[in-house]
Amino acid sequence: MQIKEILKTKGDHVYNVAPDATVFDAVKLLSDLNIGALLVMRDKKMMGIITERDYRDKIILKGRASKQTRVDEIMSREVFCVKPAETVDSCMKIMTEKKIRHIPVMKEDDTVGGMVSIGDLVKAVIKKQEVEISTLKSYIYGDQPV
Repeated sequence: MQIKEILKTKGDHVYNVAPDATVFDAVKLLSDLNIGALLVMRDKKMMGIITERDYRDKIILKGRASKQTRVDEIMSREVFCVKPAETVDSCMKIMTEKKIRHIPVMKEDDTVGGMVSIGDLVKAVIKKQEVEISTLKSYIYGDQPV
């Protein structure tokens, strides 16, 4: 399964925050939306990503004040991205190796075309397995209801 198939269902909207926003505002948005990451963008250009882990490691554990710290001071600047044709398996491999839980999806024109989380990938794998199990049961038992 390719990432573009997940985005067809999930949609391509990406929540984001400006680099000059406060970390407090970013964390509030994360909480309000019940998500774990925001892209940091200026004029539709991705500058980085801010995650719950960034907040934990760069604010809480360093004793910094989230209301006085700007997002661009703590955001992760190295962002691993994929193309829509990337497979779910390869994205899971990237996430495992890089220890990340969110990957932006970049279109051919290098604009952001969506974002997938580890949860999105796990749901896709489970759905694929359910279809395979159903197909195998149908094959084994014929067209009779199980």
